Amino acid sequence: MGKKRYQGEFNDKARSIQKLIDAVGVVIKTKGYTGLSATNIAKAAGLSRRLISLYFESVDDLVETYVRGKDYWIAASGNVGEMMEKNKGENTQKILDSLLQNQLDYFYKNTEMQKIILWEISQKTEIMYEVCEERERLGSKFFALSDKELQGKDIDLRAVSGLLVAGIYYMVLHSKSTDTLFCEIDINTPKGMKRIKNAISLIIEQTYNN
Repeated sequence: MGKKRYQGEFNDKARSIQKLIDAVGVVIKTKGYTGLSATNIAKAAGLSRRLISLYFESVDDLVETYVRGKDYWIAASGNVGEMMEKNKGENTQKILDSLLQNQLDYFYKNTEMQKIILWEISQKTEIMYEVCEERERLGSKFFALSDKELQGKDIDLRAVSGLLVAGIYYMVLHSKSTDTLFCEIDINTPKGMKRIKNAISLIIEQTYNN
């Protein structure tokens, strides 16, 4: 039987930090954003409340760390940068299509993210303001490239993208909270999901070819 390795103070700290971050998601799932208190988070993590103030500036700082890690657009920023570099800004249609298709898959499967978006649109908070601002900074980088590619064309890609992103959020939230169809489509079925994905690609293609 091998010796139990001593993990050391650094690893203990890293594990505790991750437990606290993960606990935010547990609380959001079970109690909603209104339950995000130091007591509830520490209890879900199985740790002392004092570790929150030891490792984070505040409960809000801990929650923001969690949200930033879960937010699709922030998490995707690295991949977007790689795609932009690879395509040299010459095929932003492909980048946008890929981003929105992946957003739909990610948001549909991620219960915590669904609750975070509901929190974002139902209550004005500093945490969500900062997250939204970071999303906008990512969007600005993409639109700067698409502007060059679409120069001279009368295309409002920002408005089209906004409607598509909002539509994805709403259709997923609708599908998760009701047993009814939306425009006679059920995205809880593979067939319904494929129809929406095809529509996203079609709208983007027609926008770029306008």
